[in-house]
Order: sequence, then structure tokens, then C-alpha cells
Amino acid sequence: QVQLVESGGGSVQAGDSLRLSCAASGRTFSNYAMGWFRQAPGKEREFVATISWSGGTTSYADSVKGRFTISRDNVKKTVSLQMSSLKPDDTAVYSCAAKRGGTHLVPGAYDYWGQGTQVTVSS
Repeated sequence: QVQLVESGGGSVQAGDSLRLSCAASGRTFSNYAMGWFRQAPGKEREFVATISWSGGTTSYADSVKGRFTISRDNVKKTVSLQMSSLKPDDTAVYSCAAKRGGTHLVPGAYDYWGQGTQVTVSS
């Protein structure tokens, strides 16, 4: 069992940076690939970034590539999403998720989810 709690959301201006964190509980955090997803009002949940259990493999949505960076600390049991050059289109509820095995871009592949944190980017 893994419990996830996100933090770091807020309201920022376009072009600003923000760092999201996801704290995990459970003894086997290092066994899980982690992902960040987002959901804007009226839209489906979409993939943002994912990282393998070791941190050696990462993948990003094209819309955030070059602006967002995912990282993890298996000792602290955290996964972070550093977001820069934020745009109004990045406005959404951001959620972290955990899955056994390798990384995946599809939300349905993930076993555990946090409650999410709101990110609002104004122009």
C-alpha cells in the first residue's frame, strides 16, 4: 500500500516557476514507478511526466518537454515536478501516482493516487 500527498501548488503568473512535491508513505516506495498527471476543468486527465523506480528513466508529455523536470528521492520517499516557464494552459489539478513495475503514460496503469494540488497560471 502506498499513500501519496501532493503539495506546492498555487497561483502564479505566466513565465513563473513552481515546484510540486509528492510525499509517499509505505516501505516499498522504491519499487514503484511514479507519474504526474493533470486535469483541467472540463477535460480528461492527461499525462505530464513519469519516472522509473531508479530515476534513470523519465518521459514527458510534448506539451511540457523542456519546461518541466521530474525527479525522485527514494530515501526521502518523495517525487517532485519542477515546472518553469509556466503557461495559462498549464492550469489544472496536478496529481502524483504510483505503479508497480515500469513507467507508463496511461492513468489507468497506476495503482495509487494522491488527492491533487491546484496550479493556476494567469496571463
